[in-house]
Amino acid sequence: MSFKWKEFFKAQLSAFLGGLADFGIYTFCYKILLFTAPFSNVVSGSLGAIVNFTINRYWSFNNTAVPLASQLWKFILVVAGSITLKSLGIHLLVDIWHWHFLLSKLILEIVVSLGFNFTLQKYWVFRK
Repeated sequence: MSFKWKEFFKAQLSAFLGGLADFGIYTFCYKILLFTAPFSNVVSGSLGAIVNFTINRYWSFNNTAVPLASQLWKFILVVAGSITLKSLGIHLLVDIWHWHFLLSKLILEIVVSLGFNFTLQKYWVFRK
């Protein structure tokens, strides 16, 4: 299991693109639909994950040899864990500490993306 910087940067670009979709949907849900910040995160994280999975499977980790279903169930578990971590963090930062909803999401996206998502995606979901 060697670390590949090119793969890491591709995965981060994928996370960024998925994150753009996520942030747009999050803001729409929170500001327009008036959902709570944690629920907005669940909706946006789920939809952003679809973008992220597609890019990661076909480009970042370039692993289409493994059956889609095998990767998909693992990815869903990672996304569920990621959304749970971020939603709990957002609840703490926005609802309890009254931080700005976008700043809170940005901080948690970075921490969870680098520390949780990338590691599990590289070494478990898209492992070759």
